[in-house]
Amino acid sequence: MTPPDPRRWRMLPVVLSATFMALFDFNVVNVAAPSLSTGLHASDAALELIVGGYAFSYASGLVTGGRLGDLFGYRRLFLIGMTGFTIASVLCGLAQSPGQLVAARLLQGFTAAAMVPQVLALITSVFPAKERPRAVSWFGVAIGGGAVAGQVLGGLLLDADLFGLGWRVIFLINLPVGLVALPLAARLLPGHRAEARPRLDPLGALGLAATVALALVPLVLGRTLHWPAWGWISLAAALPALAAVLWWQLRLTRRGGHPLLDLSLFRNRYFNAGLVINMTFMAFFTSIMLGITLFLQGGLHLSPLDSGLTFGPLGLVFAVTSIAAQRFTARFGYKVITAGCVVAIAGLLVMLAELQISGTHITALELQPAMILIGIGNGLSFPALIGAVLAGVQGHQAGGAAGVLTTVQQFSSAAGVAVLGTLFFSTLGSRPSIADFVSALELVTGLGGVLILTATGLTVLLRPRTATESVRNSVELADAVA
Repeated sequence: MTPPDPRRWRMLPVVLSATFMALFDFNVVNVAAPSLSTGLHASDAALELIVGGYAFSYASGLVTGGRLGDLFGYRRLFLIGMTGFTIASVLCGLAQSPGQLVAARLLQGFTAAAMVPQVLALITSVFPAKERPRAVSWFGVAIGGGAVAGQVLGGLLLDADLFGLGWRVIFLINLPVGLVALPLAARLLPGHRAEARPRLDPLGALGLAATVALALVPLVLGRTLHWPAWGWISLAAALPALAAVLWWQLRLTRRGGHPLLDLSLFRNRYFNAGLVINMTFMAFFTSIMLGITLFLQGGLHLSPLDSGLTFGPLGLVFAVTSIAAQRFTARFGYKVITAGCVVAIAGLLVMLAELQISGTHITALELQPAMILIGIGNGLSFPALIGAVLAGVQGHQAGGAAGVLTTVQQFSSAAGVAVLGTLFFSTLGSRPSIADFVSALELVTGLGGVLILTATGLTVLLRPRTATESVRNSVELADAVA
């Protein structure tokens, strides 16, 4: 048996910096939207493209990025992606027009798609079984931390106006991070050699990117453009496009080719069930975060800094429970996912009760108990949800599996934000009052409850059918993640 790489724990914070940066840059633009509107003279449509361009290119490239890591090496792809992401971030910070920033954000998303799948792939392939739960718990912390830091740190950076850079600092902050992470990654990340001659499926990569674009572009731009006819046509075309991509992948597999998607992954019912639960869970999490943010800034008129700081306790308890979750998962298995969902549901019920009792007089402080419960529930569930997808994945499949998982998470996040965001704004009307914002948040909270209840119900798919299967699954979960 090959001994574990002695550099693995020093490697972990280096690769997790990529996950943190990718999530930070996805969320921080929402906080910076007013500054971009005034400082760069960006229209509402341009702002949607600045946010949506990154989301599209990131989501459409994740599976290809994961597959390239399987073929050419996780270390090599991570270094290429991190280098490109750092350069793209600088280009974002130097942009002189909305068009230049949109182009730089597209590049930033594609380079993030090259580096992010390698993070889980490296954790899966480098860490021995009994250490993997702890490593993946830190991965959960990086994801939650990046999302919340987009609110908190983004508000702090904009409020401080470092060196008079204004909104540019939210992108240029990635330069020192990249300059530190790149040499450390080159020294600490282990090499990887593909078992077969590297080949890529360009037709599959193009087809999958087109499928994601057909579905994601109208979801991101639809609300701002008042849901034009082409958006509905694009959404309808996404399903046959996906069917065509899957047909091509199946044909290539039967011919002994090298498909983009490793279809053997989908023979594991736990992999499939885990993906579905991740879809509903991420749609819930991102949409409720959006609803609270809009309420704090629009309804309570908090500044971006004060709004971001309101999310601080949620981010803290998310981090703590993500780290602690490995112990509970090792003992109780997939039941931890159900327990975490129940705690999150309790948080939503508390929020609804607070909104009903306090009404238009509610304060940000009164929302804290509900937000803390939501943070605890998400922290408990998230690492085990990753484990549900990756349990049983072979080392040479790690990049592809990570790419599929991250694509599903990214797409469902965008879909949740698009649908529930549209319902939120439609509730407000043209001249919203605080009462309208309360009603909108109640609606989003209720629909978020439906999503998390659905995720809770779907956890039954993870239950073993036999005692033998139960033992095997417990071992696989311990081997994969917490």
